[in-house]
Amino acid sequence: MNVRQRTEEIERMTFAPWATFSDQSRGRMVQEEQDPIRPVFQRDRDRVLHCKAFRRLKQKTQVFLSPEGDLYRTRLTHTLEVSQIARTIARALRLNEDLTEAISLAHDLGHTPFGHAGEQALNELCPDGFKHYMQSLRVVDRLEKDGRGLNLTWEVRNGIVTHTKGTWAATPEGRIVRMADQIAFVNHDIEDAVRAGVLDPDILPKECTAVLGRTKSARITTMINSILANSEGDVKVGTEENEAFLALRDFMYATVYVDRSAKREEQKVGKVIEELYEYYLSHIDQMSNFYVQLAYQEGRERAVTDYISGMSDEFAIRTFEEIFVPQKWHVL
Repeated sequence: MNVRQRTEEIERMTFAPWATFSDQSRGRMVQEEQDPIRPVFQRDRDRVLHCKAFRRLKQKTQVFLSPEGDLYRTRLTHTLEVSQIARTIARALRLNEDLTEAISLAHDLGHTPFGHAGEQALNELCPDGFKHYMQSLRVVDRLEKDGRGLNLTWEVRNGIVTHTKGTWAATPEGRIVRMADQIAFVNHDIEDAVRAGVLDPDILPKECTAVLGRTKSARITTMINSILANSEGDVKVGTEENEAFLALRDFMYATVYVDRSAKREEQKVGKVIEELYEYYLSHIDQMSNFYVQLAYQEGRERAVTDYISGMSDEFAIRTFEEIFVPQKWHVL
C-alpha cells in the first residue's frame, strides 16, 4: 500500500458518509496514472496553485481598480480568503478538504482585468457573451500549459463552473465553495470600503448586524456556525442567518458597489477593453504566439477574448498606453 492508498483509506475511516471520496472521482478527461503520494484532488490543488492564471490574480481587481496601498484585496487575496473559509467548513463537516481547496483556488482563474466591470465589457463585445466562471473552466481545460490544460478531475471542474448564483454544484464541497465565496466577498468588501472612506460602518443595517455581528470576524464566524449547525447530508445555512446575510449583501450592492467615488474609474474600463478588443481583432499577430495559433484554430473573437481576459489590470493599462497613447520622441 503506497502513501496515496493509505490516505484514501483514512478518508474512508474519517469522512462523513456524504463526503466526496478521492477514490470515487469520476476521473479526468484524459486518463492518467495515479500519483503514488497524492490523491486526485490533492494533485488538482497543486496544479492550480502552480499555474500561470493563478499568479495573475495578484494584479486583478476585486472591487477597487488598481488600488494604491497594500491593504486592499485583489482577486488573489479574495481567492485565499474563500479557500480559508471553505476549508474550515469542510473540515468541520468531515467533507473532502482537498477537493474544497482545489475548487476554491480555481474558481476565479478566468476573471477579467478590472473585476466585474471588465467582465461586463467583454460580455457586451463577445459574440457569445462572457461569463468569468465559464472562462475559468476554459482556462483549466484549454489555455493552461500551452493549450494542454490542467486535466483536472470532473468534480473540481464542476465546482468551478457552479460557484456562482443560479447554478448547483454536484458535490457538497462545491456547494461549500459557493457559500464561502459569498461570505468572503461581502465581508472583506465591507472592510475595504470602510478603509477607502466610502462606507461608514455605523450605517450597516442594524437588523443584519444584530444577527451576524458588527465585525468581519464575528459575521464570518456566525455564518460558519450556522452552516455547521444546519448541515447534515447537505450543506445548508440557518434561515435567520441567511436572511440577514442576503439583506447585508443587497445593502452592499445598493451602496458600495455603485458608489460614485469608488467606481468612477470604471466608466473608463469599457473604453479600454473595447479598444484592445477591436485592435487585436485586426492585429492578431501582435498577440503572443499561442493566441495567434488559437485564432487560426478557434477564430479571432475567441482568441482575443482569451488574451484580454487573461490580462492583469496593470498589463491591460500598459498595453493600452503603448498602442493608443503617443510616445515621447527621443532624439538619437
